[in-house]
Amino acid sequence: QVQLVESGGGLVQAGGSLRLSCTGPGRGFNDYHVGWWRHTPGIEYEFVGGISRNAGRREYADSVKGRFTISRDNAKKTVYLEMDTLRPEDTATYYCAAGYFLTNWTNSAMYESWGQGTQVTVSS
Repeated sequence: QVQLVESGGGLVQAGGSLRLSCTGPGRGFNDYHVGWWRHTPGIEYEFVGGISRNAGRREYADSVKGRFTISRDNAKKTVYLEMDTLRPEDTATYYCAAGYFLTNWTNSAMYESWGQGTQVTVSS
């Protein structure tokens, strides 16, 4: 397992942008695939997107394709989630999660480590 720390959440108007960061300060972060998830009370956790350990593969949920971009800087042990053209329905707590073996990126049980979450609120 690895320690994960998210940052960058906040309040933004619809149409605006935010960038979330997920940092793995301990050892091993760069060996893990990283996914972004979001959760709204009363709704199941939703897979947002993910990036492979070497950034050669990226996956996105249909709901965010073309608006969100995931990247990583292994020198900084950080994965980013750039969110553009935000909508009120993007309001949620966003989590990053790390998995060493990910045969199904959209299965939350395959991720071994989770961050504490960061709140994103999009006003209309």
